[in-house]
Amino acid sequence: MDNKVVIHIDGGSRGNPGPAAFGAVIDIGNDRKEYSEAIGIATNNQAEYQAAIFALKKVKQLIGKERSKSALVEVYLDSELLTKQINGEYKVENENMQPLFLELWNLRLDFSKVTFKHVLREQNQEADRLVNAALDKEANKLF
Repeated sequence: MDNKVVIHIDGGSRGNPGPAAFGAVIDIGNDRKEYSEAIGIATNNQAEYQAAIFALKKVKQLIGKERSKSALVEVYLDSELLTKQINGEYKVENENMQPLFLELWNLRLDFSKVTFKHVLREQNQEADRLVNAALDKEANKLF
């Protein structure tokens, strides 16, 4: 049984803050799942954190608590800020971000290892597409 999980996440808002959403692509072995969700009014950074939190919770739900303990999770994202904060290179000074950071930090403990790797936006197109689809869908509800 392969214990590697690869996740691509993205979060975004139209306006900062503005209508926001996240997208997540989760690869567990040969199984790929895609998720997106509008989250109301938020900043880009809050949406990025929500994406990471959602993805780790979803992986635990998909593979189970026991298997999660041995899972090696790689999270790819185009948010340099979140990557540097969760990897301890930047402090989380914004008090609105601190609860999201703590939740994400604690979720990492459910897995053997979780690494967060910054990638260029071009390498994160699937997650970005999911964000925009969720934002478009939410915008269409208004009209």
